[in-house]
Amino acid sequence: MFELAWPWAFLLLPLPWLIRQWLPPARGDEAALQISFMSELEQLSQRRALRPLPPWRRQMLPASLWLLLLLALARPEWVGSPLPLSASGRDLLLAVDVSGSMQHTDMRWQDQEVSRLSLVKALFSPFIESRVGDRVGLILFGSQAYLQAPLTFDRNTVSTWLEESLIGIAGGDTAIGDAIGLGIKRLRLRPAQARVMVLITDGANTAGQVMPMTAARLARDEGIRVYTIGIGSDASESPLLGMLGIQPGIDLDEPTLQQIAELTGGEYFRARNSQELEAIAQTLDQLEPVNQKANQVRPVQALYFIPLLLVLLGSLWLARPDNARLLLPRRWR
Repeated sequence: MFELAWPWAFLLLPLPWLIRQWLPPARGDEAALQISFMSELEQLSQRRALRPLPPWRRQMLPASLWLLLLLALARPEWVGSPLPLSASGRDLLLAVDVSGSMQHTDMRWQDQEVSRLSLVKALFSPFIESRVGDRVGLILFGSQAYLQAPLTFDRNTVSTWLEESLIGIAGGDTAIGDAIGLGIKRLRLRPAQARVMVLITDGANTAGQVMPMTAARLARDEGIRVYTIGIGSDASESPLLGMLGIQPGIDLDEPTLQQIAELTGGEYFRARNSQELEAIAQTLDQLEPVNQKANQVRPVQALYFIPLLLVLLGSLWLARPDNARLLLPRRWR
């Protein structure tokens, strides 16, 4: 179906006529020679003199070029038939703790000691990219919770933003309740069977305005499943840190994370090393997808280049002196 994206462009149609009315006519100071024996001169030279065109013919080509310019400005398009765009999957919102404790290097990945956040990036960036058909979003939380990426099918961008996240960017404390509350705000308008939130933290709620269990009850009422992941090694697995009196996993509030998952119909996972966290990502990846309402798209092919090409050809024709003289009034010949 043929459509014009900007049909209001034809409001400029009377612009040349208005300019002709408002501006004074051009004056020619050239002398003109009038002769009464033109036919005899034509016979002697064996060439015909240039005959003036009627006014309507002189104005036809410029008027046509102006109409073609307006047609190109109106952006003609050929719009095809609606095509279904499948959108099967879930709305999955990933909430990642970026507080100061996530910088502890008590995890190992590929035979190297890495921080907790680095391990989350290494395992969950591919997890995000593999969620074909899902809308994925990202929340970063510390003392406050921020929506880093809204729900989108652009999984590569969400994965990139996770990889670029920094320790302490949202504050040094941990606001688990605020992170869940922000997730509820973003998921509540989505289909009820498709609301999933994955919360990754290594501590307990020490900041924020919403208590974790209060946020969990709100998530339950909105039909949002919250899967919680507690990350961090135990003191027994880090003897050196234990000898120094540092127990990296002691601040993890496992009972609260378990209650949040049970209350919302999700599940709690404990990740003490890279193998456990990788297994958790695979478990989450096996969640059964839910069919959502399919969207429709209509292919659009731009056609503005066709009138522009005709304008170019007409302008090239007018660029020839002999052709241009045909459009001038007789007194200008």
